[in-house]
Amino acid sequence: MRRYLVLENGSIYTGEGFGATQDVAGELVFNTGMTGYQESLTDISYSGQILMFTYPLIGNYGINRDDYESLKPTANAIVTHEIARRPSNWRQQMSLAEWAEKMNLPGITGIDTRALTKEIREQGVMRAVIVDEVTETTIHQLQAAKPVTDEVDKMTTKTTYVNPTDGPSIALIDFGLKNSILRSLAKRGVNVMVFPADVDAKTILDMAPDGVLLSNGPGNPEDVAHILPVIRELQENMPLMGICLGHQLFALANGAETYKLKFGHRGFNHAVRNMVKDQIDFTSQNHGYAVAADSISGTNLEITHEEINDHTVEGLHLKNHAAFSVQFHPDAAPGPHDAEYLFDDFLAMIAQNKEGQRQHA
Repeated sequence: MRRYLVLENGSIYTGEGFGATQDVAGELVFNTGMTGYQESLTDISYSGQILMFTYPLIGNYGINRDDYESLKPTANAIVTHEIARRPSNWRQQMSLAEWAEKMNLPGITGIDTRALTKEIREQGVMRAVIVDEVTETTIHQLQAAKPVTDEVDKMTTKTTYVNPTDGPSIALIDFGLKNSILRSLAKRGVNVMVFPADVDAKTILDMAPDGVLLSNGPGNPEDVAHILPVIRELQENMPLMGICLGHQLFALANGAETYKLKFGHRGFNHAVRNMVKDQIDFTSQNHGYAVAADSISGTNLEITHEEINDHTVEGLHLKNHAAFSVQFHPDAAPGPHDAEYLFDDFLAMIAQNKEGQRQHA
């Protein structure tokens, strides 16, 4: 079935549809990962976006039951150059095309993704639609479309839930939580209490956790400004760690600024310099916004990590507080596990804080 990918600048790409057949709109972004399509399509950080993969063949190992980052696709649609017709893997349950149809996820294949990626790199991410027919009205509607906002409100948990263990207790604020963060904490025996994005500081403090973690999530961090005073109060009382959107919110809460990147960082091969440990980590990333480096001066924040290619801020530490954040995903699902030690650093920070409290008791 012939379908069309239409960009707000008027560019039109022709391909073949698969999966669901309805027309769909979203912000068109690209991911440079060679694998990890199932994790990416179910990563809530892609909410509201049409996800294009730059790797030419997608779906060669099918879909399995283990690699979900949420219960269903959260990307609006998928764009590929070629979709595998005969996937093969001992874990697979179905093909990507079968899964897309079952999950009501529109897709288009046969697209010149190399040319399309170049266009996005030159002009920046933009609104797009996948449709059966292109009319003049289609392009006018795209050009007039407003950016997607308030995605966190749509994707956060609506209720608090707990994964009880005998280990240290962490309050996790869910802005669009990936399952891999929960798995990383569970592997370390952490007692995790997950709270919705509209939680207040008192609710968390009344639970007396040992630390707090700010999760990843979709969209513009400025849309979640209500959480900034909560972050400020929590960091005064316990160790704190932020990941991805949580990193941006941590920065905003402490006086820094954020801005939208031209085409974002989405992939599993981003080299990051750890300026504290003097080492390079290859990282998994998925974000369209970044912390402005020139806004750090005059705050109590210090930069601990930077992206090798464009020198964007990838990590922050709050002076005189047990609080830090990183822009990338130490949970690494998918992607390299170089930075997984950051969870251990956070737990060591919690243990040190608890020991200090005992000595002053």
